[in-house]
Parts: sequence; structure tokens; C-alpha cells
Amino acid sequence: MIFRTRFAPSPTGPLHLGHAFSAMLAHDLATSEHGQFLLRIEDIDQSRSRPHWEDQIYDDLQWLGLNWPEPVMRQCERMAVYNKALDDLWARGLLYPCTCNRKDIAAAASAPQEGAPLHGPDGIIYPGTCRDKRRGTLRPKDIPLRLDMAAAGRFLTGSDQPNGKVGEFYEAGTGPNGETGTITFSLSELTDTIGDVVLSRRDMGTSYHLSVVLDDAEQGITHVVRGQDLFEATRIHVVLQVLLGLPTPQYLHHRLIRDDTGKRLAKRDDARAILKYRAEGASPADIRATVGL
Repeated sequence: MIFRTRFAPSPTGPLHLGHAFSAMLAHDLATSEHGQFLLRIEDIDQSRSRPHWEDQIYDDLQWLGLNWPEPVMRQCERMAVYNKALDDLWARGLLYPCTCNRKDIAAAASAPQEGAPLHGPDGIIYPGTCRDKRRGTLRPKDIPLRLDMAAAGRFLTGSDQPNGKVGEFYEAGTGPNGETGTITFSLSELTDTIGDVVLSRRDMGTSYHLSVVLDDAEQGITHVVRGQDLFEATRIHVVLQVLLGLPTPQYLHHRLIRDDTGKRLAKRDDARAILKYRAEGASPADIRATVGL
């Protein structure tokens, strides 16, 4: 088996120091193991993706000294793959339509009987409003998925399935609370700490959680290198891998690059953009030193 890592940015803005750190770490790891580093463009959000930002990704990464095989996988070209997986989960009764918006979810989660809203990898944990409306009436598998594209498709994370240990993954790095080694979890944990996540967004047709799982499997990724902010989402991905019959790679979650106030960098932090460092005369070695590589 070929040792493979990947870097999967979205072309929705400039790459910043955090992106550079993650990409170089994944590239260095693959190189040290005589493996392969792959690039993937996560452009399922076509409303925000821009060709010039995709071009800038290639240019910045090449400037940093990274290389990868062609062609580059682009998610916008894989919608048929995502739809097939959604149809499979739908037919098995593991998806249901949800018409709630963010305001509805916040209001339901903060109702007096629910207590204060709890947050998971996708924001406020979904309180199950649409799941409960449909319980005992129409099962999702009784109608074609395409008829409900006015709604989002939510994944039943565990309440309708047996509890107990349902998944595990190996953490080669560290989670936000120092988690490392073999990580195990149960369905009840997913229900309580994550809730029913969206796998099919009405404006995209798919979601990050579904596409990243299918893409990692298609590209034969053996080691996923990414930030600690995605550590909790890994449990979602492992469950999907099991349900879809896909292999579970090892994960290496790394520290986040933060600004002077301790805030995690985002694409709106143009002051930390690789493009700006380049314009000011920085070298790839300077970037490595700045992020601690």
C-alpha cells in the first residue's frame, strides 16, 4: 500500500499561514515515508469558489516547494459519486429531509426544556425537530431522494441504531485535549455531542462530511493530516466509512496557527495570506520558520 497524504483547500479565498503549515506538514510526512502527497480542490460550494483563487492555490503551493501528481481531483466533477452514496443511505433509511433553518435550530435548541444550546462540529447540535415530525409516519426510503431537495438531508447518527462501540480510529497526532492513539466512541456519544449532521445541503447537493469521506477513499489516502478543529468531525467520518464500506485512514490532527490574540486564522485574515508574505519578499524558508517547521 502506498503511503498517501493530501491537502484539500477550498478556492474561496487566499491561503494563509495555517494552510501552509498543514500542506507542508502533509507533504513532509509523505516525503519522509517515500510516499505520495496529493492535492484536492474542495469546491462543492460553487457560490463562493472562484477560478482565480484556485489558480492562486497552485501558485502558492508550488512556490512553497510542494509538488503533486496530476490531474488534481476537483469535487465539482464528482457530484454523481456523492449522489450515488446519498441514494444508498436514503434507501437504507439513514437520511431524512430537514426544512429547519439556522434560526429555527437555535430557537429549538435554546427552548427552556432543552437548556442552553450545545455546540458540536457543525455548530449548534440539531435538536431533532424534523426527525421527530417524521417518526412513525413516512420513512425516508419510501420516496425518492430527489423529491426532497427543497430540504437538507440529515444523517441519523445513532438514536435509531444499537448503542455500544461503533467506531474507532488511530490518532497519530493529538486532539484538542491531548487525545492520541486509538480513539473509540459509541453511537450515543454521537447523538449527544454531534447530533444529526447534514449530508446533503439544499444549495450544494452534498456536504463536506460526505464528500471528504468519499474523496479520501477514492484517492487511497492512508494518512489524513489536518487541524485539530476537525478532530470531533472525525467520528462522523468514521461512521460514514463503516456504513459505506470504505477504509478508515490514520489521522494526524495538528496544532492550529493563531494570530497574536490567540484566534485561529481564517481566510478573511488577509494579513496572514501567503500572497502577501510573498509580495513583501519572504522566502519559503521564512514561511517554514514562521510556522515552526
